[in-house]
Amino acid sequence: MSSTPGRLCIDGPAGRLEAIVEDSAAAGTSYAVICHPHPSFGGTMDNKVVTTVARALRTTGIPAVRFNFRGVGASTGSFDEGIGETADADAVAAWGFGHWPGRTLVIAGFSFGGSIALRVAQQWEARGRAPRLLITIAPAIERVGAFSTDLPRCPWIVVQGDADEVVDPASVVGWANALEPKPRLVILPGAGHFFHGRLNEVRDAVIDAVRSG
Repeated sequence: MSSTPGRLCIDGPAGRLEAIVEDSAAAGTSYAVICHPHPSFGGTMDNKVVTTVARALRTTGIPAVRFNFRGVGASTGSFDEGIGETADADAVAAWGFGHWPGRTLVIAGFSFGGSIALRVAQQWEARGRAPRLLITIAPAIERVGAFSTDLPRCPWIVVQGDADEVVDPASVVGWANALEPKPRLVILPGAGHFFHGRLNEVRDAVIDAVRSG
């Protein structure tokens, strides 16, 4: 398979979902889906944190799908307060399961997308298809809400900047440390929400999580 990113449309519950596949020529056992930040604040699949995660995963031999939630870019539909977006991500994960048969899911998300990734991990575990790894970057934990029970038991990494101006770092750390089992927590000192100048550290954290998992 080519390692050149390819655009396609995936059938979602509200219509087509615009997506990009960053494939890998390496034979592997996993594939990844990456969820972008809040659509109402300019979040798209081309966000630099999302693309950094996708390329980090491809470095480890894991093909990655990043996609636009409903109503973003060429994806049809309109914003649905995280409920429809969870269904969108689930549809993309199901597409990947068919496209790479026999491989396990790595589900990742940044900010708002982190809360969506968490929900998808819960749903897949409930169906008996536990993800290989959950990656949440500066997760918007206030959106986890009712999904905070029955948290996924798959390997899980949280990457958080301690100078985040959007998501309160202390709240994320306190939340993560209160979970059981606890996710692996990577704190980047001085990093803000969008990890300006620190994307290489986000990349390295993702690569390390995959290779040590």
